[in-house]
Amino acid sequence: MTQETPTPEWKGLQVTVAGLGVSGLPAARVLHGLGAVVTVVDGGDGPRQQAQAAELRELGVTVRLGDGESLPEGTRLVVTSPGWPPSSPLFLAADEAGVPIWGDVELAWRLRKPHPATGEPAPWLAVTGTNGKTTTVRMLASILTAAGKRTAAVGNVGVSVLDAVLAEEPYDVLAVELSSYQLHWSTSLRPHSAVVLNIAPDHLDWHGAMAAYAADKGRIYEGNVIACVYNTADPATEALVREAGVEEGCRAIGFTLGPPALSQLGVVDGLLVDRAFVADRHRTAAELASVEDVQPAAPHNVADALAAAALARAYGVEPRAVRDGLRAFRPDAHRIAHVVDVDGVSYVDDSKATNPHAAAASLAAYQPVVWLAGGLAKGADMDGLVAGAASRLRAAVLLGADRAVIREALARHAPQVPVIELPDGQTGAPAMDAAVRAAAGLAQSGDTVLLAPACASMDMFTNYGERGDLFAAAARALAGG
Repeated sequence: MTQETPTPEWKGLQVTVAGLGVSGLPAARVLHGLGAVVTVVDGGDGPRQQAQAAELRELGVTVRLGDGESLPEGTRLVVTSPGWPPSSPLFLAADEAGVPIWGDVELAWRLRKPHPATGEPAPWLAVTGTNGKTTTVRMLASILTAAGKRTAAVGNVGVSVLDAVLAEEPYDVLAVELSSYQLHWSTSLRPHSAVVLNIAPDHLDWHGAMAAYAADKGRIYEGNVIACVYNTADPATEALVREAGVEEGCRAIGFTLGPPALSQLGVVDGLLVDRAFVADRHRTAAELASVEDVQPAAPHNVADALAAAALARAYGVEPRAVRDGLRAFRPDAHRIAHVVDVDGVSYVDDSKATNPHAAAASLAAYQPVVWLAGGLAKGADMDGLVAGAASRLRAAVLLGADRAVIREALARHAPQVPVIELPDGQTGAPAMDAAVRAAAGLAQSGDTVLLAPACASMDMFTNYGERGDLFAAAARALAGG
């Protein structure tokens, strides 16, 4: 990453960075390099924060640990990490003082540099949604790479968008994953094209209400230049397109798992096809790839592939690159990952399904299912999930702090489904071993034992990754592997 020469705009400007971490550290370094007077505040004071603070203090950045609530005197701008909620006392103080608040994405957007070849900053193809963001943005990056573009999947995927826009070797185009948190603090963002994959209740403790959550997701469409891509199966995403203020000529492009209508991408006879970005979309469609090119070809994965393809086509990518990019793509761990087959039963790890919306998509991909579920429900309602999946369930194995929420939903909507509950007291590997053994005892040849918990993991495991790893290890142990 290059260091910018300080400019009068930034030199001497007192900036407070809220939060250490994945976005706070690069924000502080970049702002210091621009000549700003930077103070980083964080409510934590543990070993991780101490180590990060020491790194920044060596650069000359002021770091205040153990107090993330009071606004440092003289602050003219606050740059926040995504996780800090709008109700934080620091932000209330900034509002009262008339101090603007930017997210790391807003800062990155404002610091973009012209590409030497075009004289314009690299365009952003932006992705948000309750579920499927990371898969879609990585599919998109794979397609763009297959088209010969220098690109990267950045943003909420863990790669700092700041590092990307200031990279020494410039990118041609960026595939940008944006969370509702990041979008909340982004006011001037204007992507080339963007998609909202889906909208379901999530993070309502942060946003305060479903309407506020959806509105923050909808910010991704503001100022779009070429295409606002939406999910025809989720009317809320199309409603956000209708409400957005876009550049003249920007088009609404739908994606569907069925045959596409005009200005849509969809599926016909096992093929992904485009009726949006073709010369005669009234009478013809372009073949992009086959469903088998998407691995695994679960319905929600195919939907993500169509969304990625729509953004790539909006950017001008040829159909062949869509196919090649999807063939080259491999999903991240713990996303409907096939682990092993034992005695005719498939074991599938979708530990990343940490809310009901994600679990519903996973359950829709398999039948019959022995379902491993439970954990921290975060106040989520499980009735819709269970009612929709009832006909697919062979049995259920429940574990975790809020397993009763799922058990009660099963009793209401699927009383015929056998349920085994693991008792409290065990965590980690012993708990998962017991759950997998119980599921194996319920499964029949041709079934899928599916870990799609619909809940967060931290009551029993370090994170969803450990939960998935332990599931995979327990399943392989059944096979003697």
